[in-house]
Amino acid sequence: MGYDTSDDAAVYKMAPDLAMINTIDFITPPVDDPYWFGQVAAANSISDIYSMGGRPLTALNVVMFPSKILDTGILREMLKGGHDKVTEAGAVLAGGHSVDDEEPKYGLCVNGVVHPDKILSNAGARPGDSLILTKPLGSGVLFNAVRSGKLSFKDLEADVLPLVAALNNIALDAALEFEIHACTDVTGFGILGHLMEMANAADSEFIVDFSQLPFYPHARDMYAKGETTGSNKANQTMVNTYALDIQRTLTQVDQGLLYDPQTSGGLIFSLPANDALALVSQLKNQGVAHAAVIGEVTANPPGIIVK
Repeated sequence: MGYDTSDDAAVYKMAPDLAMINTIDFITPPVDDPYWFGQVAAANSISDIYSMGGRPLTALNVVMFPSKILDTGILREMLKGGHDKVTEAGAVLAGGHSVDDEEPKYGLCVNGVVHPDKILSNAGARPGDSLILTKPLGSGVLFNAVRSGKLSFKDLEADVLPLVAALNNIALDAALEFEIHACTDVTGFGILGHLMEMANAADSEFIVDFSQLPFYPHARDMYAKGETTGSNKANQTMVNTYALDIQRTLTQVDQGLLYDPQTSGGLIFSLPANDALALVSQLKNQGVAHAAVIGEVTANPPGIIVK
């Protein structure tokens, strides 16, 4: 499996019962706290393994750091955050590579495994499926709001960062007890961008119920106060090049939330509608508190309807 359908990672079959998942991702600091930065960046990188249905085995640090400008203690905390998150995932941090750069950047190259018959792709959604989202939306605007002073870091740390830095392994483990047809994680393209990729890959139409989308605390307020992100316009332009039909009256704030870029977002599952509520119940019982059925898949031509 390669990049034909914009899947989240590459998968290479090594044996009849073993396939290797390869992925790499790194980000600029969403927050100034280096330990949180390390955790979020690592969780973001590892998520692509879970979105393919696998489990991570090893990880390599990918680090860019201005060593002549910032104290190396900051670097130490970044790497500690990443190490702790890799350990939490049950994987091994096996080394890495660093370069001197003008701005800190951090992430992981992650290798995982999956049975070749159990690979999850973003391309398998079927008409009659329901769509489930496992994490709230709106982290992009909240990170920018802290930078601009509209939101305190204390609020972000209390209500948002623990969820952003949370691994998606619990959600995947619960989902694998059901017949999952497709999966992806929500990152920089926003919820509509990633749903559009899934709809095109499955040659199906997705209907999204806006009222069921979960949002982080303060996200709506920040858009109402005029905050936004540098990716919102690009995400909207990308989605509008496809078949997007917004049938619900949405405010500018509502639209901002739909195009908000996520860092270490949740997973989207497509599965038979009869199983959807049972999976949501199981997810919530396992601590994935914001899991929700957000839409459905139809046999109409590829596109997205927001109602």
